[in-house]
Amino acid sequence: MNVLIVIESCFGNTGRVADAIAAGLRSRGADVTVVDAAAAPTTEGVDLLLVGAPTHNMGLPGPASRAQAAAKGARPVVAGVAEWLAALPGQPGRRVAAFDTVAGRGFFSGSAAKVIEKRMRRQSIFTGRESFLVSGMAGPLADDELARAHEWGIALASGQVAVG
Repeated sequence: MNVLIVIESCFGNTGRVADAIAAGLRSRGADVTVVDAAAAPTTEGVDLLLVGAPTHNMGLPGPASRAQAAAKGARPVVAGVAEWLAALPGQPGRRVAAFDTVAGRGFFSGSAAKVIEKRMRRQSIFTGRESFLVSGMAGPLADDELARAHEWGIALASGQVAVG
C-alpha cells in the first residue's frame, strides 16, 4: 500500500504524530511518505492519503493564526494544509483519513481534522479521523499520544478504522 501523509506542523507536534502514524503503517508493510503541505505534493499513485494539521481557532491554520504561532516561537509557513486542499484536484474513490493536534477536548476546542474531513468527503472515500492532544499551544504532546498515533497507523493499514 502506497501512503502519503501531508502535514502542516507549526511547533513540530503534528509532525511527530505523523511520524508515529507512519511507523505504525510501515510496521504492516506500507510504503509511507510524510511531506509538508507547503511542498505541494502530488497524490498520483497514492492508495491512502492522510492529511494532518494543528487546530488553530477551532479549524485549520490560516495566515493570521500562523502569524500568532510564529510570534510564540513556531516555524511559520506561507501556505499549509488549507491552501493545499484548496488546490487539490478531485480523485473520486481515493481513501482519505484526517488527523489533528488539539490543545483541548470538547466543543470549544474545534478540530482541524473535522474541517479536512468536510473538504475531502466530497471527493473521496473517507476512512477515519483522529485528534491527538497537546498540552498547550506549543505542546508537548500529552502522555501516550505518540503510542496512540502508532496504533492508529496500524489500524489504518489493517483496514480496522471505521468509515467516518
